[in-house]
Amino acid sequence: MNKNIIIIGGGIIGLCSAYYLEKEGHQVTVIDKSNFSSGASYVNAGYITPSHFISLAAPGMITKGIKWMFNSASPFYVKPSLDLDFLKWTWAFKKSATPSKVEKSIKPIKDINLFSRDLYEAMKDSGDFNFHYERKGLLMCYKTDKVGEEEWKVGLRGIKEGLKVDLLSEKEVKTLEPKADTNFKGAVYYHSDSHMTPNHFMPEMIGYLKSKGVQFFSNEEVKDIEISNDSISKVVTNKQELSCDEVVLAAGSWSPLLTKKLDLKIPIQAGKGYRINVERETNITIPAILCEAKVAVTPMDGFTRFAGTMEVAGVNHDINPVRVNAIANAAKSYYNSVEITEEEKQQAESGLRPCSPDGLPYIGKSSKCSNLTIATGHAMMGWSLGPATGKLVAEVISNNKTSLDLSCFHPDRKF
Repeated sequence: MNKNIIIIGGGIIGLCSAYYLEKEGHQVTVIDKSNFSSGASYVNAGYITPSHFISLAAPGMITKGIKWMFNSASPFYVKPSLDLDFLKWTWAFKKSATPSKVEKSIKPIKDINLFSRDLYEAMKDSGDFNFHYERKGLLMCYKTDKVGEEEWKVGLRGIKEGLKVDLLSEKEVKTLEPKADTNFKGAVYYHSDSHMTPNHFMPEMIGYLKSKGVQFFSNEEVKDIEISNDSISKVVTNKQELSCDEVVLAAGSWSPLLTKKLDLKIPIQAGKGYRINVERETNITIPAILCEAKVAVTPMDGFTRFAGTMEVAGVNHDINPVRVNAIANAAKSYYNSVEITEEEKQQAESGLRPCSPDGLPYIGKSSKCSNLTIATGHAMMGWSLGPATGKLVAEVISNNKTSLDLSCFHPDRKF
C-alpha cells in the first residue's frame, strides 16, 4: 500500500530515506529547518568506512576524554554540564564503553557499512547520477610506534572480520603517495573504504528526488506533532499543517527536541566537527586519518578537505579558532608541503553529528508510536551509512523483510 510519508530532516539520512521510499512507490515530503545547503552532510569527510568497526564508545575513551577536557585543542572534547539529558547520556556512554559491548557491536557496524558501500555503488552504476565516488581505501597514518601498534591491532581484527588490511612502512607509504611529501612512520591501509564529495552529491540527489515528485519544504521548522491513538496524525511547522500516514525522524542532532514531544527517551548529544577546504594542489591522492591528531584528510573533486575534532558542547555552530588551528597544524605536521593559509582557516565551517551513547545509530520503530520510524544517532558515520539507513527505513515502512538484523539499532534499546 502506497503511503503519504513525511521525512523530518534533509541531510544525507533523510535524502537516502526519500530515495528508497520513492522507489517503493510512496508519496514523500521532506521538511528541513535549513535551505538544504548546510549542516553536517555538507561539511563531513565524505568517507564510506567499513574500517570504522570499533564504536565511538570504546574502552579508554572516558579516561582520554577527561584528560582532553582541559585541552581546548584536543581531538575529543566534552564540555561539562549539569543538564540532565547530558548527564544521562554520559552515564549511558560510560556503561557502553566496555570490551564486551564494543565486541558485540563490531560485526553489525562493519556489515551496515559494507551494505551501504554496495548501495552507493549501485546508485553510481544506475546511470541516474554523476557524483564523485572512488574506492581507494583509507590510510591510518601514525607518527609513533605506540599508536602504530594500537592501529595494527585493530587492523588485525579487521582482517579477522574479512577486510583487506595491510601494515605499511614509511617507504611503502611514500611509494603509494609519491608526491604528497608525507611525514609519518607508517600506516595501516584499509582497502575496503571509499570516499566522495558530499557537497556535490547532496544537490544532485535533491534534483533527482524532485524530478521523481518528492516534495521539499525548506526553512520550515517542525513546531509540534499531533498524536491520535499512539500514532502521528499531523506534523505542524511554523508555516503549515501536514497530514501523513508515516513519519521518518532524520533530524540529526535536533532529533531529541522532537522525540521529547512524543515522550520518547532516545539519548543523543551533538558532536561538533570542523572542516577546512584547500583548493590548491596538495598532491594527496588517498584518504587518510592522521591518527595522533584524529584529523581526516580527503582528496575531493577539485579540492582537499581536512576535517576533525569531536566537540560535545550542545547544539551550536560556533567556530572555535583553537580547534581550526589544531586541524591546520596537524595537516602541516603530517604533510610537509601543506600550509593552510589564514584565509582558508577563516572559511572553516562546522557541522553537528548526532551521537548515541553506544556508537550505534537508531534505526527502526519505537514501540511508543506506531507510524514513526527513527533514523538518527549515526555520529561520525552518517555519510557512510546514508544509503543503508535509507534502504532499511523503506523496508520497515513497506513491511518488507529488512536486509540486516535491526535489533542492535532498535530505538528502544536499554543502556
